[in-house]
Parts: sequence; C-alpha cells; structure tokens
Amino acid sequence: MERILQVVHLFDHLQSCSLNTILYYVTYSLLCTKAHSKIESHLPPYLIKNIHGKFGLAIFFHVPTKTHEMRGRFMNKKEILELKRRLKKDECTFTRMCGCYVDGQKNIVLNIKETFLNLREEEFFKYLGIASKSLSGTVGNNLLELNFPLDEENIGGRQLSLMELKKSRLKDDALLDNFYKLIIDSYDYTGNFLILIFHDAYDVMTKTTDNAKLDESEEVYEYLLCAICPVSLSKPGLGYIEDENRIGARIRDWVVGPPDLGFVFPAFTDRSTDIHSIMYYTKDAKDPHPEFMEEALGCSSKQTATEQKEVFQNIIRKAIGSDDEKSDHIFMEIQETLNNMVDDHKAVNGKNAEPIALTNDNIQDILIESGIPEEITAKIEKSYTREFGDTPPVVKNLIDKKALAANEQRKKEERLEKQVRILERRLEKTKQDSELDSEKNSSLELESESALNNILEAETNINLETETSTALKTDFDIISETDVEFETASDTVLETTSNSEIKSEEHTTTNYDIVLHVKPQKVAQIKSQIINGQKCIIIPINEDEQANVNGVNAVL
Repeated sequence: MERILQVVHLFDHLQSCSLNTILYYVTYSLLCTKAHSKIESHLPPYLIKNIHGKFGLAIFFHVPTKTHEMRGRFMNKKEILELKRRLKKDECTFTRMCGCYVDGQKNIVLNIKETFLNLREEEFFKYLGIASKSLSGTVGNNLLELNFPLDEENIGGRQLSLMELKKSRLKDDALLDNFYKLIIDSYDYTGNFLILIFHDAYDVMTKTTDNAKLDESEEVYEYLLCAICPVSLSKPGLGYIEDENRIGARIRDWVVGPPDLGFVFPAFTDRSTDIHSIMYYTKDAKDPHPEFMEEALGCSSKQTATEQKEVFQNIIRKAIGSDDEKSDHIFMEIQETLNNMVDDHKAVNGKNAEPIALTNDNIQDILIESGIPEEITAKIEKSYTREFGDTPPVVKNLIDKKALAANEQRKKEERLEKQVRILERRLEKTKQDSELDSEKNSSLELESESALNNILEAETNINLETETSTALKTDFDIISETDVEFETASDTVLETTSNSEIKSEEHTTTNYDIVLHVKPQKVAQIKSQIINGQKCIIIPINEDEQANVNGVNAVL
C-alpha cells in the first residue's frame, strides 16, 4: 500500500496533467503492488471520484516492464523548441526565480529570490538568455533525456523532492536550501558558480493534425528550469576612469557566464508532462558531469553522442591494432554503412520516426555488411557489448559527419585525379598521333617538292637538249651542205687557190655567230645556262679530255 499512498500524495501535482500522464504514473507507481483487476480497488474513493470527474472513464491496471516501454515516447527537438520559443518578453510566464551564488570553497555567498516579471528590464533579458541557453544544443548530445530508476520514485527519493519543490512554486526556503546543498555537494567544479532555478506554468494549447492551435487548453505543464553558470573574474586590462579623467587599470569584477549545466523537470514529452524523466543540458558534450546526473538528480547517467562516438571509435581501433591506415579504412566503411542504415530508416518510416538503436544483435550485421574480417568482427562485438550493455546507442550518434564529409571529399579528389590522369594519357596519345601525322605530312610535302623539282628539272633538261639538238642538227646540216659544195667545187676546179678556200669558209660561217665541232658523244652533255645575266653554252670537260678552239689546242 506504500505505492498507493505515494499516488495519493502526488495527486495534487497531477491535477493539471493529461489523462495519459496520470495513467502512466499511476500504473508505474503500482508496479510493486502485485495488483490485479481494476485500480479502483486499490485507490481511495475521493481519488477515483476526481479522476472520473475529470476524465469520465475508468482506469484499468497494466504492468509495464520498463518506463519507455510503458510510455513509448521520447523527447524530441520540436517539443524543446516549443518551450524555448516562449522565452521572450511578451510570451514568458516565469512566475518566480530563485538561486544562490557559491564561491570556490563551496560556501553560499548570496541567496536570490525574485518575482521574475518584476525584474529590471536589463536584468530580465540577461536571466531570460541564461534560461534559453539551457534549452539549446543537439538532442542526444547537449540535451539528454534522463530517467529515474524505481528507487528514486519512492518516498524520500529525489524525484519526489523535485515534485515537492515544484509544488511549492519556489516559496519554501527549506526545500530550496536542501536543493542547493544537494547540487553543491554533487557538482564536481573548481571555482565560483551561480545556481538559478525558474518556475513556470505553461498552458498547453491543443493542436490539430496540421499543427494549427485551437483556443482550448489541453493541460497545464508546470515545470522547473535550473541553470548552473560559472562565475569568473573578468580579464585584466586598461579602461577609462571617468572620475579621474584618465586611462588606468580596469577594475576586475566577477562575471556570470553561460550555463555549463541545466535541466528541466518534469520533461516535456509528446507535449505533455513526463514526471519519470528529466531533460538534461550540458554545454560540454565531452564532459557532461555524470556525477551530477546520479548524485544530484538521482538519475542513471547517460553518455552524450560525442562520448558514444569516441568509445565506438576506440573499440574499432583497438580491435584492429596499430595499423592506423587500416583502422581508418575500416572505420570509414562502418561509418558509411551506418549512414546508409539511417537513410533507409528515414525513407521507410519518415523523418519523424523514432531513432534506430544499434543493438548487440544487429552490430554483427553492420560489420559483415561493411566487409570487416571475421576475427576483427568478433573483437568488436565483444567490446561493444561490454561498453554499451543494455543501453545501446542511437545509430545517428555514432556517425561522424565530419569524417564522412572528409571521406567524401577525398573520394571526389581521387575521382578527379583519376580523370586528370585519363585526360593526360589521352592528351599525350593525341599529341603523339599529331606528331606522327605531322611527320607524315612533312615527308609527303618533301617527296612532292622533290618530285616537282625533278619534273621541272627534267622538263628544263628536255627543253635544253631539244634546243641544243636542234641547233646542232642545223649546224651539221649546213656544214654537210657546205662540204658537199666544197667537194664538188674541188672536183670541178682543181686549181682553186687558198684564197678561194678562205673565202669559202668565211662564206659558210657568215650566217652563225657560234659554230661548234664536238664528238657525237658530247652532244647530249651540252646545256645552256644563264651566267651573270647572259645565256651561256656549257660543255662538260673531263680531266683527260682536250679542246681545240679555232684550230688551236687549248688547255681549259
């Protein structure tokens, strides 16, 4: 009956919640009662009357095995943005803000208690900015959904402490002091810091299937938002000292920075109150302070996506060994397989589908699909089960987008380099073919030119021979006729004197300027040529040949 008393104790906190929230919490709280049949048999009449009066129906008992199996819901970015968009001057409904300033020795130096809407404008926006920052980041990396174990939902557990603090609307000093002490003792931090906690009540409007708001309240979501901010000294420097009208050393003061940690309780899941969960914020995804999750909030610690990614990479590298190149290659193969897995999941189930987890059962399929050798696969499987156990990471958290982008860029560069090499080979071949064609064309031109010159030379020789032969023939004919006449005259007039012979020779050569007498074999060698602007007859003479010019032997 202890659980039943707990439900009765918390009913005042659940009056503003939706039917589903009450169903989840009541059934979960009765988990250990071993109840059967209807819940009405285990609840006091006034509680049954209130539930029936609000919802007009009976509630039947159902025993869940795990919180998320019971709820079937997970925090998503859309719901976080719905809360964050309200943190504006005209939409903010924070009722109260409290906090304390803690020094490096973990002593509370200052307590803060303010009605939020009464803050001075400049302070209002600064505090609002801190609250908004606690709702920023990536779901699964900077924003984590933490769940309360069963022990923390008992009386005296930290979940009930937060419920009491929310119910008090931050007006119970004792509850606030206990809350501050719990955080100070659990937070592993060296230096000064500021704890801020805001109370808000959000009237959640009903939305249609197309996300259009109706003027009807679905439930009032009452929650606490906590932010833990570092406080550090400003940097030293020079500044203008107005009172002294000079430049001097600036006074260093303590400055509140953006929050390192934060949380929202209860979580806002499926646009409704989820008292079984906390939305946890961490600025540094590599150091989310698991000690704070467990000791201050009483939740099971959870790794960020960055931590899970690093653990997964170390598992692969250790399984492969010291071969960095091989390790990088296998890692990228697995990354591409995981990325394809996520894309296929979205294509089949839609963009808003629940994220898929990489369980111990399907890690082997991923490794085989990635082409990982069997012996390496066995090592990775063993280490994976040991590291993640019953809380398998979401596949999306294991994907290194930067590594995938770098790998895709590398592949593009390799493809471009391959194309360049192909083009270079084609260009070289084209150049060689062009040179061969050029050589062939040059050879053909030379042959054509040579043939043309030979033809022209042959024609010239033929013309010269023809002219020479014609001239020689004419000379021989004349000489022959002269000789006949001379012989005839000699036979007829034997007493012709030498003067008559001379006259006869002069008579025979009077019609020609040049008369040649050469041996028959020399006739074909006689050519004409222009020398110094004059046409000359050329008669080739060998060394053993002699010449007779006008009856006189001459050495040429």
